[in-house]
Amino acid sequence: MNRSYYIYSNGKLSRKDNTLQFVNSEGEKRDLPVEQIEDIYIMSEMTINTKLLNFAAQNGIVLHFFNYYQFYTGSFYPREQLLAGRLLVKQVEAYSDFEIRLDLAKRFIQAASANIYRNLRYYNGRGKDLELPMKQIDHLRGQIDRQLGIKDLMGIEGNIRKIYYSTWETIIDPDIDFEKRVMHPPDNRINSLISFVNSLIYTKVLTEVYHTQLNPTISYLHEPGTRRFSLCLDLAEIFKPLIGDRLIFSLLNRKQITDNSFMADLDGLKLKKEASQLILSELDERMKKTIKHKELGRSVSYQYLIRLEAYKLIKHLLGEKEYVGFEIWW
Repeated sequence: MNRSYYIYSNGKLSRKDNTLQFVNSEGEKRDLPVEQIEDIYIMSEMTINTKLLNFAAQNGIVLHFFNYYQFYTGSFYPREQLLAGRLLVKQVEAYSDFEIRLDLAKRFIQAASANIYRNLRYYNGRGKDLELPMKQIDHLRGQIDRQLGIKDLMGIEGNIRKIYYSTWETIIDPDIDFEKRVMHPPDNRINSLISFVNSLIYTKVLTEVYHTQLNPTISYLHEPGTRRFSLCLDLAEIFKPLIGDRLIFSLLNRKQITDNSFMADLDGLKLKKEASQLILSELDERMKKTIKHKELGRSVSYQYLIRLEAYKLIKHLLGEKEYVGFEIWW
């Protein structure tokens, strides 16, 4: 698979002949081989033009933009190249039929909560006392199928995450202050890390969905709305425990991210440039990590697992194979 490029320096990104060229504020030039690019993360002040965007669209390159505080601001999502009218109809029909939509939403939550439980089980087996929250989450998971509406289902999901986040002070070795999840703005280093890493998982899902025939604006768990690709929010729920949360635990327990990795600002805590670069580097390594896939019988990367999840949803919508959300087994 192609790779992600991350640009932290201010400058200009443009088309040069049949490739891309980045020129930083000091005038230094670097050519980016277009045939190797999956997506580009722009973490700096960048000058771009329509010629660049048109060329990126021709080559199916998604651009993700982050502001000075490493908050995700949006993506340039090229016009879909893999159009499928029949699938689009099926996507809309599945959303319009309340029972089908609710069933899919439950499947997303079942998989996401199973992966949350697996994380707790992993650390419980390594000397962390997590028996009580595991039992509480297992009890809540048993109520998922009994929910009669999306809001009720989201309530169960919220309670599961509340219990899950309460265990982080046990899972993470350094002393931390993390009583609740706060997003706007994140009020401590854990919340800041979660916000940043979750936005990265969302963009990884968005890039993978782009390479399928799914429409990213038609979703089932999260309400479709303007200015967001809500289907990516649905699928990201499944992979945040596996990729995002485990990355955060590792970074903190290995003391790669510490208090010195943050700087205070009027808009909350901000990761320093070096810290966010480290996180992106570690995330890239995790996305390349492979596992032996049970059904395929071959090794696949974490990155490709996300695309496979989209393919599984397509087969479900087309009536070819029932969708079962990805669950960690190791």
